[in-house]
Amino acid sequence: MHRLILMRHAQAESAAPTGLDRDRRLAARGREEALLIGRTLASRGLRPDLTLVSTATRTRETWELVQEAFGDVEVRLEPALYNAPADVLRGHVERAEEEAGCLLLLAHNPGVHMLAYDYLVESAASPSILDRMAGGFPTAAAAVFEVDVAGRCAYDGWFTPQSVGGAAFGDE
Repeated sequence: MHRLILMRHAQAESAAPTGLDRDRRLAARGREEALLIGRTLASRGLRPDLTLVSTATRTRETWELVQEAFGDVEVRLEPALYNAPADVLRGHVERAEEEAGCLLLLAHNPGVHMLAYDYLVESAASPSILDRMAGGFPTAAAAVFEVDVAGRCAYDGWFTPQSVGGAAFGDE
C-alpha cells in the first residue's frame, strides 16, 4: 500500500425508524457531502483499489455515493468496523496493506479521528497539522496519508465538505 484514506461517514439522520444506531440513514446533507468528497478525491487522483466499509447503513450509503466518482472498486463490508476504536481500525488497515496500492477505510468517530491523529503523531506531523486534526473529524471528512515501504503513514491531505467548496456545510 502506498496511500491510505481514512474517511468518516457523511451526515446521518438523528434516529432510525428501528431505533437502532446502526440503521441510521444519510440525511439529505449527508448525500451531498458524500458526492462532494467522492468527486474531490477522484479529481486529485485519489482512487482506492480496495475499500473497507463498516456495515452500518450510513457508512454503506456514504460509500455508494462516494463510489460514483471512482467507478468499480473492490469493497468489503466489515462488521467489526462499526464504532470500532482506533486499534481495531489499524488492525484492518495492516491486514489489507498488501492487497491495495490505495486503501480507503470508511467508518465512524471517534475511531477514525483517533487513528488519523495517531498516524500524525507517529509521523511527527507539524504542529499546524496536528492542531487542525485536533479540532475534530467532521462528517464526510477524509484524511490522506502516504505510506512508505516500512508501513509508516505521513500526512498527505485533509478534505472536509466545507474545505472543498461545500460552503453550506459546517464542520460537525
